Amino acid sequence: MIEQDKKGAAVRFPPPLIFIICMLIGYTVHRILPVAFPYPLIFMYIGGMLALLSLLCVFYLSRVFNRLKTHIEPWKPTSAIISTGLYAYSRNPIYVAFAVFSMGIGFMINSLWIVMSFLPALMVVYVLAIKKEEMYLEKKFGDEYLKYKNNVRRWL
Repeated sequence: MIEQDKKGAAVRFPPPLIFIICMLIGYTVHRILPVAFPYPLIFMYIGGMLALLSLLCVFYLSRVFNRLKTHIEPWKPTSAIISTGLYAYSRNPIYVAFAVFSMGIGFMINSLWIVMSFLPALMVVYVLAIKKEEMYLEKKFGDEYLKYKNNVRRWL
């Protein structure tokens, strides 16, 4: 076991909070300079479906982590590389789900600023979490992770 494995990828800030903070900033900007969508009722339904879909995705993925007896939290050790299901299409489907949730809430509230809040959130998550996670997984799983990384895109 590598020394760093006691703390997993050593991510210090919970990634979901990054998305929440960016959404709150988007909401604040929306209150000052609102930019709305045409046909707000349609966008509200689309947003509701996106938010629900993303929550179901995170719930499903948390069950996958639980079933494989590995930690979903990036500050805890990982015992397995998950490469099936949604992880066959994205190395970070949970972060994609958080981004879709942000977009869904933005559509529901009729705010372009909240919809767009996922972009800075993904950039910050990349710097604060994904880079550390990838280095940790490369050290721990070596060629197995590198092969997975070469075959599966980061986002979609």
